[in-house]
Amino acid sequence: MNTLPPLALYVHMPWCVRKCPYCDFNSHVAPEVIPQQQYVDALIEDLALEAGASQGRALVSIFFGGGTPSLFAPDEIGRFLAAARSLVTFAPDIEVTLEANPGTVEHGRFSGYRDAGINRVSLGAQTFDPDHLRTLGRIHGSGDIARAVDEVRSAGLENFNLDLMYGLPAQTLQQALADLDAALAFEPAHISHYQLTLEPGTVFYHRPPPLPDSDEIWQMQLDCQEKLASHGYEHYEVSAYARAGRRSRHNLNYWRFGDYIGVGAGAHGKLTWLPSEERARLAIVRSARVKQPREFLRRAAADRISDRFQVAAEELPFEYMLNVLRLTDDFDEVDFVARTGLPFVTVARALDEAQRKGLLERRASGQWRVTELGQRFLNDLQALFLPEGADDRQSKATPAV
Repeated sequence: MNTLPPLALYVHMPWCVRKCPYCDFNSHVAPEVIPQQQYVDALIEDLALEAGASQGRALVSIFFGGGTPSLFAPDEIGRFLAAARSLVTFAPDIEVTLEANPGTVEHGRFSGYRDAGINRVSLGAQTFDPDHLRTLGRIHGSGDIARAVDEVRSAGLENFNLDLMYGLPAQTLQQALADLDAALAFEPAHISHYQLTLEPGTVFYHRPPPLPDSDEIWQMQLDCQEKLASHGYEHYEVSAYARAGRRSRHNLNYWRFGDYIGVGAGAHGKLTWLPSEERARLAIVRSARVKQPREFLRRAAADRISDRFQVAAEELPFEYMLNVLRLTDDFDEVDFVARTGLPFVTVARALDEAQRKGLLERRASGQWRVTELGQRFLNDLQALFLPEGADDRQSKATPAV
């Protein structure tokens, strides 16, 4: 029998000090004065419109992403969270994450975020190497990272993530390992360690920098994974490593094909609706808000959604596998049926082919796991679940934070 999956909330804060040349997220250079109060008012209106989609579920997590959410004052973050709590139930142990750029951290500010309701922070370090920071267009230096970590810890926020990239322009294996050593010295609860990719629409895509070759990048990944494991970090997703009990609940909900409400300029949402008198089968509906902040602020609450559609049944196997195959844990047949509303036989042929190619292995009854070969060729594995006749497409690596 189908049941509703867990529910999360994503809040998009679209402004940055500077647009990085590798970034394909919906981020915009901040105006001289960010309309913080007006934007938070719009976020609250946006959430009020979607509150009924909770269908009685409590939020398991909230994630403030961007852009650079730490450009917003703690009082405004707190005002949104207070309004959200009045609109949707919060789980008693809700995880509330704020992304922050080390270059925008002000003294004492994280105490304000903690008091507002933030209990997890994700710091976008990316690299500690001064030359690589300049190449990536970052506005901070390695000293700013250290100061940001100190501010986070001083506020009592021990549950924090460091974002770290490898495969950077002209980066060597030794430099990648040195970056990881620098990150490990701070003993974060979680490390997001992901490969730089050249995404369409970015400066790097149109003017590609000299990247290490694929064998060098693979060696960086292997050696860094070994070092992370030796320091007690569990590799639980393609680019996510956590100390015991510190996995990112918000991102796990994405990868397990859970539901999420998305509010803010360019935010996306995914909601499940169970069969009813009006619907013969389970329905999964995706939505997207208008991308431009100015347009988002101008439109009334009911007019901010630029796109809303029900995912076709033939697309659901690929959508489910696009996420769950990123995890190192087993996935099971019962979960596939519950999350998609489809019989497991729908993916039997693709599973057999993946097993024959050594990309998946069958575990206990009804359990499957991605092999080491499957992890290396994840795009190829995911593509096996595309509907017949669909164009080839690449899986997009979403940084685990």
